[in-house]
Amino acid sequence: MALPPRFTTHTMPVGVVGLGLMGCSITTCLLMAGHPVVAVAPIPSDVPTAWPRIQHHLTDLAERQLIAEPPAHYLASLTLTENYADLRDCQLVLECTLEDLDIKKRVFAQMEAVVNDECVIASNTSAIPITQLQSLTRRPQRFIGLHWAEPSHTTRFLEVICGEQTEVPYAEFFYALSHQWGKEPTLVRKDIRGFITNRIMYAMYREAFDLVEKGYASIEDVDRACRNNAGYWMTLVGLFRWMDLTGVPAYANVMKDLWPTLSNRTDVPRLIQDIVDRGGRGVANADGFYDYTPEEAQAWRETFERFSYEIRELALKYPADVVKRSLEK
Repeated sequence: MALPPRFTTHTMPVGVVGLGLMGCSITTCLLMAGHPVVAVAPIPSDVPTAWPRIQHHLTDLAERQLIAEPPAHYLASLTLTENYADLRDCQLVLECTLEDLDIKKRVFAQMEAVVNDECVIASNTSAIPITQLQSLTRRPQRFIGLHWAEPSHTTRFLEVICGEQTEVPYAEFFYALSHQWGKEPTLVRKDIRGFITNRIMYAMYREAFDLVEKGYASIEDVDRACRNNAGYWMTLVGLFRWMDLTGVPAYANVMKDLWPTLSNRTDVPRLIQDIVDRGGRGVANADGFYDYTPEEAQAWRETFERFSYEIRELALKYPADVVKRSLEK
């Protein structure tokens, strides 16, 4: 790679293309880390909403004393534009648009028309294999996946994914750098659709739909079960550590009889398709699996935002190496 040997976040300009909900929180995360950020809005309607949304995130971070400088300090490093040419000096450009191959292909072409050959192009896709996306680009060897979680400026999650043609040092560089973004990243060296987290989560979603549609439980029942079981321990440990903590043989015994009964359906459940067909988008327009008044939808958005900060504070007390650190004292 032709990256300068002493690159720091403060001297490495990065670009974000796509300024919806997640694009704005990713931009906030990169600004927090000190990067100069060029944020491109391919959809003009995102321009008037992006700046206040990013400013809101930074204001919240400042009020919670999670950033060292006032919001204006970070906003001074932000270029908000509709012009792809402003990406010319970036060493990383992250695509964060809709999960549509035609849209992504057009965006990649506009990126590659202006950036240099060593600029890494990344996608925040959660559903399309990186190998498939990099085949749409001129220099697939410098293409990686960077899969974030919302809200990206508070969560520890990040997957760095190699496609079949990715030169691994590109992914390794950003895996290392992402620790400076406040992440506990995972480096996925072998591409697979959905990567790691989404494959696990969508297996859970599938079983949840099956339980509801077959009448075993209500939507409220499933959510309550998840909150009070997996939601209780997953901030501290993952699946395999949880089995270690609670007794490995018991899980093997349950798997023998339970796994053959789990859902393996491949269709989109009617329960979610009906919501999509009528235009429901969840709390974004007060129409989802639950009934919301506009006031309730807004209250849920605000509650989730508040929770994301409070759970972050707790989770950071228990990093991945928390036990190793305690033993070294």
